[in-house]
Amino acid sequence: MARWIAGLDGCRGAWAGALLDLDDPDRHRSALFPDVAALLDAPERPCIVGIDVPIGLPDRIIGGGRAADRAARARLGPARASVFPMPPRSAVYAPDYEAAKAASREASDPPFAPSIQGYNIFRAVRAVDTLLRERPEVRARVHEVHPEVAFHALNGGRPLGLPKKGRRAREGLDLRRALLAAAGLPGALIAARAKGVPEDDHLDALAALVVARDIRLGCAVPLPDPPERDAFGLPVVIWAPALRAPS
Repeated sequence: MARWIAGLDGCRGAWAGALLDLDDPDRHRSALFPDVAALLDAPERPCIVGIDVPIGLPDRIIGGGRAADRAARARLGPARASVFPMPPRSAVYAPDYEAAKAASREASDPPFAPSIQGYNIFRAVRAVDTLLRERPEVRARVHEVHPEVAFHALNGGRPLGLPKKGRRAREGLDLRRALLAAAGLPGALIAARAKGVPEDDHLDALAALVVARDIRLGCAVPLPDPPERDAFGLPVVIWAPALRAPS
């Protein structure tokens, strides 16, 4: 029986996905999925999915973010700004940005408000949160990851030092592609970007795929360890791949 795994990264209101059969690495595909359920219910029915979206929303935030956010930011060091600290559940479900800021300040210590960049992903956060609460049978298959945390581990626990956007984007994307190849992903899959998927989103989906593989193989690292859980029993943890030796 095939053991399919998958990685997902948000992409223009949809999800950039990458799938791989662990038992036959020549079987893989990249695709654009309208929602997470479409991947979970795809013919491959991946057993483990790494997804770049916050999972697990505490009712109250202590210390400037979820424990998972704080652990990931500590791991990244200078690149920590790529991890948006998630506010409490009430803020994520607020009707607008002003209400979200007020709700976050009310249920956080010290009080903080989400940035507009963080607020802009709340729709995706709500969609995945709702899916996992309505379909508890898929919870064991879906795991939160963060691409920059993944690439940091694949780079031997060192900052990449190159962005994936802006003037030096080509160098940054080439570095990420090389790290994915060194982690053992098939070159054909790395090159197989689905139509309509930007290059950086494709590479982030592949980074999520590497984490999914390490979760399946039992060598992924939870941040924090042990993970916390929210009031609905959802884990509050960002998974990182096993640390690779520096090249």
